[in-house]
Amino acid sequence: MKIKEIIGIDVSKLTLDSCDHNSGKQEVFDNNLEAIEAMVDWSLETTGASKADLLFVFEHTGLYSHQLIEYLSERGYFYYVVPGLEIKRSLGIVRGKDDKVDAKRIALYGYRLREEIKPSQVNSKTLESLKRLMSMRRKLVAQRAGHKATLKEQQGVLNAKNEIVLFKVQKEIIKTLNVQIKTIEKELSKIIKEDSELQKIFRLITSIKGIGPVTARFLIVYTAAFTKFKTWRKFASYCGIAPFPNCSGTSVRGRTKLSNLANKEGKWLLHLCAVSAIQNDPEMKLYYERRVEKGKNKMSTLNIIRNKLLGRAFAVVQRGTPYVDTMKYAA
Repeated sequence: MKIKEIIGIDVSKLTLDSCDHNSGKQEVFDNNLEAIEAMVDWSLETTGASKADLLFVFEHTGLYSHQLIEYLSERGYFYYVVPGLEIKRSLGIVRGKDDKVDAKRIALYGYRLREEIKPSQVNSKTLESLKRLMSMRRKLVAQRAGHKATLKEQQGVLNAKNEIVLFKVQKEIIKTLNVQIKTIEKELSKIIKEDSELQKIFRLITSIKGIGPVTARFLIVYTAAFTKFKTWRKFASYCGIAPFPNCSGTSVRGRTKLSNLANKEGKWLLHLCAVSAIQNDPEMKLYYERRVEKGKNKMSTLNIIRNKLLGRAFAVVQRGTPYVDTMKYAA
């Protein structure tokens, strides 16, 4: 696509600082639907560009950019949502923090990459709903784990007779969190069952030993039902389980290692899946034991299994048939 004009937007909770790259003109708008419409009109008027020649570039800021994404996608405007860290690192050394300056930097970033950028596409409402519910579930699980750990420590030290109220309150909180987590899980299952395509993908992924419902939902949402990433290797890189070389010239000869730039939730879930696979999948168990016996590092072996499971997930979805455990048919 040929993009002639770039509008950089620094999105915050209350405002949208906008900058036209070519003219350098800037304007601040409120972050609401009426003001977003005014911002788009200002962009068209300022740039003199047509709808097809204009690209809006802004950082991913969660709920703060939700209305902007919905407005632009519903009306067919081109936009590109980019992680803030990517913009920051692309511009080299910068000093200070200012919304107007940030809008200008975002516009510059978009202009530099205008020929390479592929406009973002909004996820379906079903996937967005799943994502929000999963985020809430993750927070509730973390809160429950915190209360359980605190209660266990207190029960090991304090006298139960003297701390009746303290223990009772925490037990009630844990009980309430259990109920709310189950409610969310039921809703997640309901949403998937109501969508035939998502239900099919969910069944295919969970046919793999080691991958459970939580990880299956994560894969469905963050791959946009396996349409966002072309290969499992690219998603492995996104989750931080793809190893990268660490060498330069003749002086740097470090071992191949993983990057810290990753979706930490996905990395942890796949780690749990690998541990489960070693316990429940004879093939993975044998593979793990053989490598360890040869003196290979346990964590590197676990990481290989994480990649194997991810590769299997992509394979069953692309093939459209459940995973087949070939080992049990071996002579």
